Amino acid sequence: MKEVTTHYAKTHLSALLKEVQEGETVIILQGRIPVGRLTSVENKRLERPKVGTVTSEPVAYAEDAFEPMSDADLEEWGL
Repeated sequence: MKEVTTHYAKTHLSALLKEVQEGETVIILQGRIPVGRLTSVENKRLERPKVGTVTSEPVAYAEDAFEPMSDADLEEWGL
């Protein structure tokens, strides 16, 4: 377990996060008092889907969604 000051943690956050990913636990001290702890949520990195992979349902539109608006609708919208 590694202990660092708040100043060190702010200055070296990226390096500390790398250590945490590798399994290290970091205690953050304010003076000599422990105030926080950095620990890993998961040991493996989240994998992103390959480009082109469908990740959600397709969007559906009403058949008349792209039809021109009537004069009455345009007036109602203030256009």
